[in-house]
Amino acid sequence: MRNFRSSVLVVLSLIIVSSVARASAETKIHIVYLGEKQHDDPKLVTESHHQMLSSLLGSKEDAHDSMVYSYRHGFSGFAARLTKSQAKKISYSPEVVHVMPDSYYELATTRTWDYLGLGTANPKNLLNNTNMGDQVIIGVVDTGVWPESESFNDDGVGPIPSHWKGGCIPGENFKLTNCNKKLIGAKYYINGFQSEIDGFNFTESPDYSSTRDFVGHGTHVASTAGGSYIPDVSYKGLARGTMRGGAPRARIAMYKACWYLEELGGVTCSSSDILKAIDDAIHDGVDVLSLSLGSRIPLNSETDLRDAIAIGSFHAVAKGITVVCAGGNAGPSAQTIANTAPWILTVAATTLDRSFATPIILGNKKVILGQAMYTSPNLGFTSLVYPEDPGNSNETFNGDCESLNFFPIRAMAGKVVLCFTTSRRYTTLSRDASFVKRAGGLGLIIARTPGYTVSPCKDDFPCVAVDYELGTDILFYIRSTRSPVVKIQRSRAIVGQPVGTKVATFSSRGPNSISPAILKPDIAAPGVNILAATSPNATNNAGGFAMYSGTSMAAPVISGVVALLKALHPNWSPAALRSAIVTTAWRTDPSGEQLPAEGSSRKAADPFDYGGGLVNPEKAAEPGLIYDMGPKDYILYLCSAGYNDSSISQLVGKVTVCSNPKPSVLDMNLPSITIQNLEDKVTLTRTVTNVGPVNSVYKVVVEPPLGVRVVVTPKKLVFNSKTKRVSFKVRASTTHKINTGYYFGSLIWTDNVHNVTIPVSVRTQILQNYFDEN
Repeated sequence: MRNFRSSVLVVLSLIIVSSVARASAETKIHIVYLGEKQHDDPKLVTESHHQMLSSLLGSKEDAHDSMVYSYRHGFSGFAARLTKSQAKKISYSPEVVHVMPDSYYELATTRTWDYLGLGTANPKNLLNNTNMGDQVIIGVVDTGVWPESESFNDDGVGPIPSHWKGGCIPGENFKLTNCNKKLIGAKYYINGFQSEIDGFNFTESPDYSSTRDFVGHGTHVASTAGGSYIPDVSYKGLARGTMRGGAPRARIAMYKACWYLEELGGVTCSSSDILKAIDDAIHDGVDVLSLSLGSRIPLNSETDLRDAIAIGSFHAVAKGITVVCAGGNAGPSAQTIANTAPWILTVAATTLDRSFATPIILGNKKVILGQAMYTSPNLGFTSLVYPEDPGNSNETFNGDCESLNFFPIRAMAGKVVLCFTTSRRYTTLSRDASFVKRAGGLGLIIARTPGYTVSPCKDDFPCVAVDYELGTDILFYIRSTRSPVVKIQRSRAIVGQPVGTKVATFSSRGPNSISPAILKPDIAAPGVNILAATSPNATNNAGGFAMYSGTSMAAPVISGVVALLKALHPNWSPAALRSAIVTTAWRTDPSGEQLPAEGSSRKAADPFDYGGGLVNPEKAAEPGLIYDMGPKDYILYLCSAGYNDSSISQLVGKVTVCSNPKPSVLDMNLPSITIQNLEDKVTLTRTVTNVGPVNSVYKVVVEPPLGVRVVVTPKKLVFNSKTKRVSFKVRASTTHKINTGYYFGSLIWTDNVHNVTIPVSVRTQILQNYFDEN
């Protein structure tokens, strides 16, 4: 029994994190594990801990000062500051099972930026070369901000940028003094929302009639993009470290245009409110706009006023403001990508190189590693059940998670339940866990398609995800014995190898359903289990921080990178900044391994999954060449896409007449080439601008898509003090004899220092004009 308890403690001591300051060199936090509780009354358990510590240290006062935690619910034990000799002495006590020094692990948040090469250790990286984004203003259109969060402290922040024209608007529980040199703007927009929601009354809503954030989403987004440094942050005992945003000295301006209303199922954002928010942001002088908002298929056209983001962002980009948008969470289905306008920088989501391994130990001693964020004490061996008809019941159950609420309560009480699901809903795990918990169950193991994200279940209820293969192994064990049992241990964060990066299952995929020739998404960034600040009311809030997943979390990562690049290259256009990010991206993960895309079956990621690839901020700082564009290019796109003159004029704000013949959409100067209907051959043009050494020579390298010939002329580009922009032509022809799906390749300009890479996507459509000809 003592050996069993010691093995439990090893896991506990690896993960438990103290919330107090680091101990001195003389003492260190130790965990004293006492095994099963000797009292049912938690107060009595804690008193016994204090008595034991008092006997060791000599006084109640010293015991009180030394005690950090009293573990008094699931098991008995405590954490206290002890010297080595004190720890050794108390370990000889007959009541003590084991004593272990506490251990600490690096926080997952800082992992995002270290993972992308933006750690603070290198004094010459992009982060430090730009003074961490100082003087750049990131505007966020979202659910508001919790201004008291340490992510928005202005310690060490200089004066407010001189180009800032905005301000802070007071409201419910939000004062002018809530703004500072970090959070320099706070406005809210509700007229559209109130007009659309009949009878809406703020006195009956938990949301605030101000820029204050109720749900925590906007706070999370803003702190991810530009949150200040915060030392010693921990989240649910899984890890600990320093947290910051991508551009920690950039300034934040929040524009609240999204509101919580339970009757509508959550957060609602009115198009009119969004447009007004963007309009004000343009006036106020933001440099980057971050919108973790989106719409569902079918999308509205880019000139349709119902697409407030496309309309508003067009004007923002025309004023030199880079607009970064989430690509949506409708993956892994194809053609689900949102925010597809070519002037928007659209972001897909990847995982980090991190896993939350959770050991599941079966009664036959087989150990299975599931995924969870379970931080309570280990669940000892407990009865395990699978909800199916045992043959002596009038009711039929098939182990489907969606049927758990119909399964007899008595069959789940006091047990861990295994079930299978095909649901893609993010709430499946937490919903099914609530069924089991209400029935008196002690845990849930859910088998589902690999790749879906995990999050803590309410009240840290043990809920562990496995894939179908592992779920089947558990099922076969249940059916092989009369009394199946299982033990679930606490989750442990594993960072770095052997954990690989993947495009997240939920991340929406291309091709673009409005204009397939415009590659979307543009780029990918970490968006799974991102730890950042949130509001006290937020789901999974722990000490003002929460881990969320979604392209909503990936977009502000790119916004932070854009802020740093803008500080380094203040005169670059939004298109230039996008080009730098896309053409320098990793097409593998940072360790060089293939970057897969999760879905119903895993495959190698392609441009419809991640655009140019995974963002590589350091390389983006010096891209060598850029594919630049301006408002006139976007108007040519609208003409080539077939929009009529009146709709284009409505968007642009002035009379616009398209040329005849219309320009080709394939000639738009994007950092990508997508040919959706190649029948025989086609020629298109691109122009690159040298932003590297003045005297540079680039040679072309082509990795053609399968069955497609790609010829580039000229094959060499020469730049000097007089020649800064050079155009080249790309001729693509197919060798396929039948219609195909998309095949992928790349076009690279290299000077042996810079490798300026754009993705090439081609689909052969031999029968495109068949019915027209017949």
